[in-house]
Amino acid sequence: MPNEGSYEAALRRSNEVHADLLVHPENYTMLTGDRPTGRLHLGHYFGTLVDRVRLQDMGIKTNIVIADYQVITDRDTTQNIQDNVYNMVVDYLACGIDPAKTMIFTHSAVPEENQLMLPFLSLITEAEMERNPTVKAEQEASGHELTGLLLTYPVHQACDILFCKGNIVPVGRDQLPHIEATNKIARKFNKRYGKVFPEVTGLLTSTPLLPGLDGRKMSKSYGNAISLSMTAEETAKLIKKAKTDSERNITFDPENRPEVAALLTTAGICSGRDPKELADEIGMGGGGQLKKVVTEAVNGRFEQIRERRCELLQDMDYIKDVIHDGNERARAVAVQTLNEVREAMGMVY
Repeated sequence: MPNEGSYEAALRRSNEVHADLLVHPENYTMLTGDRPTGRLHLGHYFGTLVDRVRLQDMGIKTNIVIADYQVITDRDTTQNIQDNVYNMVVDYLACGIDPAKTMIFTHSAVPEENQLMLPFLSLITEAEMERNPTVKAEQEASGHELTGLLLTYPVHQACDILFCKGNIVPVGRDQLPHIEATNKIARKFNKRYGKVFPEVTGLLTSTPLLPGLDGRKMSKSYGNAISLSMTAEETAKLIKKAKTDSERNITFDPENRPEVAALLTTAGICSGRDPKELADEIGMGGGGQLKKVVTEAVNGRFEQIRERRCELLQDMDYIKDVIHDGNERARAVAVQTLNEVREAMGMVY
């Protein structure tokens, strides 16, 4: 992890860029993305999707990579990957991502972007890659052996960011080491061969963390996540099964009552209200009333998004067109950047 000093520096730089975005959005290119390992859930929505739509609508050049190659960093199958990719695009569009403004593409369809891995790997040491906390965390979480692809994960992310000359990446604090690795690669390349790549800023998000229904991190693998693709009925059923505790009086106490606090936080974020106020209103209504409040808040917030989702699912040809168009645009960008890289390295024959 970066030390406090570097975190403070990253936070200061992030705040400066946040302010400048309002004045000069045209100076910025954003790259972000997701691994298509399953359905997007409420944690994704409040954690990143809302912010992506906001940046897109400010006039910033926005790019979203569906990182299909990165699925195999820590698992041995690509089962359901096509379905996951299509549903991810449906979720993006339902939430307000506009493919006319945002380039949506898949890793595997842009070979020129992946070709940047070769020169980039010469600019980073094995020890630097092994030290990356995300590599360690992914390996521990999956119990998967350390493959070459998982080891080079930070370099692959640098390719994602730099192929489109991305200079801002929305991140949580734990992802700052990826920005550091990307900047290290960009600086070394520019110094060795001539300036091609920009300096990248990690845009630290202040989004409140949405816990899972059991108080842990929201994750599909924990079975505690409400997916964007769920119906109102499925949502109600999942919330009904959520654990509370034996105390009837509902209070907001994250430390001592994590499950109750998680439900109150979900209701608060979805309704734009203070979870403490909601707890006071529910009072002696107990777990049943709490779950009713949470269900209404979630289903109310996502009603229109789900309607839009259903409409989009009726036209899968359009969804495929969005991906094909995004892939073509991404390839054109990647070809141009790769040509610049070859020229800088004197590899034009």
